[in-house]
Amino acid sequence: MSTPTTGRPLAVVTGASSGIGYELAVQFVEHGFDVVVAAEDEGIGTAAQRLRRDNGPRVQPVRVDLARPEGVEELVAAVRATGRAVDALALNAGRGAGGEFVGGTELADELTVVDLNVRSTVHLAKLLLPGMVERGAGRVLFTSSIAATMPGPFQAVYNASKSFVQSFAEALRNELKDTGVTVTSLMPGPTDTEFFDRADMRDTRVGSGRKDDPRRVAEQGFAALMRGDQTVTAGSLLNKVQTAAGKIVPDKLKSAQHRRMAEPGSGG
Repeated sequence: MSTPTTGRPLAVVTGASSGIGYELAVQFVEHGFDVVVAAEDEGIGTAAQRLRRDNGPRVQPVRVDLARPEGVEELVAAVRATGRAVDALALNAGRGAGGEFVGGTELADELTVVDLNVRSTVHLAKLLLPGMVERGAGRVLFTSSIAATMPGPFQAVYNASKSFVQSFAEALRNELKDTGVTVTSLMPGPTDTEFFDRADMRDTRVGSGRKDDPRRVAEQGFAALMRGDQTVTAGSLLNKVQTAAGKIVPDKLKSAQHRRMAEPGSGG
């Protein structure tokens, strides 16, 4: 069943109940996009209410668990049911799991990180990008991380997942360079969201330290997406320095630095 068009472009944003995802949805709404926003928690309904404006763009919440293939299919079905083309796609949903890989984290938690950060990103891109390419227009934003530039002791699977997302985004950008579809990678550093609580990392140096404002990160990410930039390192100047250093500093040294930031108890 299709719905009539509003004359506005349509954006799809995942992980949009809070944090960077919610603020990305704010940017789309404020710039005249109708949005389909998705997340697994009931907060997506509240987020949708906050996003709505009088006589403003349409906001459609979809509560789905994207860590399950069925959740991805449900979201895609909801998007297709609008009967509209997707003009912008922000693949932002992700989570972490902090602690020692051997003896410190649960296998189920690590596999959920892989399923959400990696598998669902590929699955959604595989299903929604063909329509953009067929039309010869569209913008895609992948939320990567400066974590993608370094091995992550005590966040081993999370950092690896973001390295995958970063490589995937850059490869797709090259493949799609002549199609009219742009691909942008957003690389934030530590940001003031629920991430560190959910990852059980509040007692770490990175979890208890200074963090960037998610609104600022989203503003920078949205601006880069609209320009069609390849990547944007969002947030503080330190994030940009770390990203630049990540290209020349040996992995052994980056691992040691990450250990100091992410080791349980390091924030005390």
